[in-house]
Amino acid sequence: MKKTFVLVASVFILFFAGCSSKEVFEPKLVKDDWAFHGSRDEKIVDVSSDVAMLENRKVLLKDKTIDTTIEESYRLIGSSDGWVLSSTIDGQLNIDFIADKSMKKKFNLKKTIAGASIKDDILAVLFADNEMALYSISQHSLLVKIQGTSPVVVDSKIVNPYFMNDLVLFLTLDGKIVIVNSKLKKKLRTTIVSSEENFNNIIYFNVVDNKLIAATGYKILSMAEKEVRVKYEVRNIAYSDKTIYITTKQGEIISLTPDLQVNAKVKFPFAHFLGLIVHKDKLYALEKEGYLIELSKDLQKHSIYEVDVDDGFIFVGDKTFYIDDEYISLEQ
Repeated sequence: MKKTFVLVASVFILFFAGCSSKEVFEPKLVKDDWAFHGSRDEKIVDVSSDVAMLENRKVLLKDKTIDTTIEESYRLIGSSDGWVLSSTIDGQLNIDFIADKSMKKKFNLKKTIAGASIKDDILAVLFADNEMALYSISQHSLLVKIQGTSPVVVDSKIVNPYFMNDLVLFLTLDGKIVIVNSKLKKKLRTTIVSSEENFNNIIYFNVVDNKLIAATGYKILSMAEKEVRVKYEVRNIAYSDKTIYITTKQGEIISLTPDLQVNAKVKFPFAHFLGLIVHKDKLYALEKEGYLIELSKDLQKHSIYEVDVDDGFIFVGDKTFYIDDEYISLEQ
């Protein structure tokens, strides 16, 4: 009995010692408190890649609250081509036109939706089992369906389908880009970004300098005439002109060319970055322990400010970080 007690006590000591020794970002020099911040009447209760839902079920699009209300039991999917998309867990999909509240359509797709986008009359849907489909909005009809490999577990940062003229790019839950021609109604190509077993969904996609830039939590892909892949444990991505900025799980902020060559990098030991914004001639990174890091675009200079960072949903706008019912603005 005595031996058992000693063993249990030892385990508790080791456990609490491990917790207490967890290292966090502690800057040596803090310039000041960040001046531009405040509170909102409604806290954020749901986020997608480009919109957030407030407690009153209104929608925050970039840095503006729009007059669209999400129905109870529906979660936010995103905004696309002037529409706001939301769905239930069993595949009921609502699309609300932002400019005209009377324009609203409903679809019963019968299974959980991971992401969706609209262009003209085409609705592109990525399902939670990684199946992909295109629908005609006006006809409420299926145009094409493509099977995918069901993921085990995914990152919460899911990217909605992306339209490029007649092409629809599905950013899948297993780390691939699937390109479908909406007019021909057929799959043209599949490109692998990374092949990890878990948390391997695409978390970022954009077109920079005529190159397709996609990332999972493990790799970044640049694709044009050739494909370039680089290993990074990515947390956040932003871009400006022809420069891509990333933060990593190792506390780095890195500037890359569209070909994924390193321009510059700076490391903040043990930093856990929550968001990244390029605004005017500066780069801003929000850090979990309550710091806002302001950097020159070449990453050669930086200043660190104190901010309040509470627990809760985080949404990154064009010039504002939103945390729960608080905001940190990059402008007065």
